[in-house]
Amino acid sequence: MMNSQLLSALETVDLWYALPLIVAVSLVYSATRHEETGAIMIQSLRTGIWIICFMTVIFLILMVIAWLL
Repeated sequence: MMNSQLLSALETVDLWYALPLIVAVSLVYSATRHEETGAIMIQSLRTGIWIICFMTVIFLILMVIAWLL
């Protein structure tokens, strides 16, 4: 029952609000570390991918916990 609730959260529009937040955070984080535009974009892409992977791992952990309960 909990799995269906977690999976239904993927279908909501609210999840799309994470995309501009990830872009903004990764750009600001990268801009504080580098001065050149190319280096900022490369680091921003790496940071964005890291954030998405981290959020996916947390989601999977929560999904497993919900499945076990």
